[in-house]
Formats: sequence, structure tokens, C-alpha cells
Amino acid sequence: MLSKNEIKRITSLTQKKYRIQENLFLAEGVKLVSELLQSSFEVYHVYATNDFETTLPDSKLTRITEAELNKISQLVTPNEVVGLFRIPAQQLPEYKGLIVVLDTIQDPGNLGTIIRLCDWFGITQLVCSPETVDCYNPKVVQATMGSLTRVDIFYTDLNSFMENSNLPVYLTLLEGDNVYETDLSKEAILVMGNEANGISKSLIQKRYKALHIPRFGRMQQTESLNVAMATSIFLSEFKRRIF
Repeated sequence: MLSKNEIKRITSLTQKKYRIQENLFLAEGVKLVSELLQSSFEVYHVYATNDFETTLPDSKLTRITEAELNKISQLVTPNEVVGLFRIPAQQLPEYKGLIVVLDTIQDPGNLGTIIRLCDWFGITQLVCSPETVDCYNPKVVQATMGSLTRVDIFYTDLNSFMENSNLPVYLTLLEGDNVYETDLSKEAILVMGNEANGISKSLIQKRYKALHIPRFGRMQQTESLNVAMATSIFLSEFKRRIF
């Protein structure tokens, strides 16, 4: 039986300050937890109903009832298992390949989707500004659908990151060169901006290359694209040039 302290500790991981304090993050559901268990992430403890099959030792596993699962789950429909995993130490990113950079992305669903897009398009490095939502936020973790295990994510000052790179930098703006008509580098940094305010002025002032997705609608009145949707279009175009 779960104690009140255990329930409190598990549910506290929905808040960033407790994730940092405990160096743990929370994941839910059979598919997601199973992928994390098979990855390089270190498991701290798993709470599961008898329906969840696992070879974890008893020291890492607590069997719980459906009622107890409901108390610790953040899902509308809890799914058999909640896992606690260690947050890995952050390594320094490498300046190679196509790197996606996120400037103050604040919506957990958008970040989770972008992580999935990186996984889909073979992008192994995702660099985030310190103001970007925490990738270990439970909503982000859930939205990644397991792609969190295959994309390296870094949080750092973007100005410094870009200044230390020899790779070409592309800023995605409403005004810029047509992405379909512009020469694109195989190895580059692609910067996606905040949902409401776009890319920071400090980056725009650096005069990096600007790209935009042209509007084809007859009325030309669509205000903008969702940042995750725009990321998918840019990544598709960059990767298309490889073939």
C-alpha cells in the first residue's frame, strides 16, 4: 500500500523545482515506460498494477491497485504503470549535423511534438534556451511518445551557442527567403521561435540567414503556423535536399 508521503513525493514531480531537487522525472503508460526501461535512462522506481509485465527486481518495483494508480497518475485514463527515472547529466552539444534550436518554446505539447519530429527526421540534437519549457515536464514526456529516449536535449544560452559554432544559422521568420527556393546546408542550425513573439531580437540582430514558409492560400490571411507544424515543414525540406 502506498503511503501518503510516497503519493506526495510522486505527484510533486509535476513541478520543476521538485524534479530538480529529486533529480527525477515521471513517465506514465505501458508504451512510454517500457521504452524508457529499454533505454539508457536509469530507472529509480516503478509503480505498476499486476497487469504490467516486467522483469524489474522487487527493489525497483511496487505493485499497486487501480485506486492507488489513480492517486498518482496525471492521465485522464491511467494506464497500468507510473515510472520514476533519473534525469541524466547534461552533456555539451556537438556542432555537427542538422541541429534544431528552440527559442523560448513554452507549450509542453509543442515541445513534445518537436522532439518526436526530431526523432522522425533523424535529428539527434535539440538545443533549447533556458526559458523553454522543461523537457521533463510530464506533459512533454507524454507528448514525446518515447522519442525522448532517442534525442539528446540541451539547455543553454543561445547567443553563446551560436557564436561558438561554424555552422550556418537559419532563423525562421515571417519575413525571409522562401525555404523552397533557398540553398540549404546539410549541416546547419535551424532556429524556431516562441509561439507568440517569435525569435528573440538579440538573435535577429546577429543578421543570420532568415527563412520563411510562403503562404499559398488565395486570401493570404492566415496569421501564422503552429511552431510544431512549421518545424515539420522546415525539417522535411532540409531532409528532402539530402536525397
